[in-house]
Amino acid sequence: MLMAHPAVLSDLIAQYETLSALHAEEGSAEARQRLNDVSYTLCVATGTCDVDAALIAARHQLPGARTEDDSLLAA
Repeated sequence: MLMAHPAVLSDLIAQYETLSALHAEEGSAEARQRLNDVSYTLCVATGTCDVDAALIAARHQLPGARTEDDSLLAA
């Protein structure tokens, strides 16, 4: 499987967190679409089907992620 560059993952995480903090899912059609696009891209970049799993996987792939990190096991 191809791996996304850590800089790309870091940017996607930041965009997702910003849009979520601004409650984009409750905002304009444009804001909702942007959140959906970022969520989808995170899923594709990490090979997952769910944005929560994508965020965990993306963070795990960033430099400095602990290999013993058990966050991948959290439900």
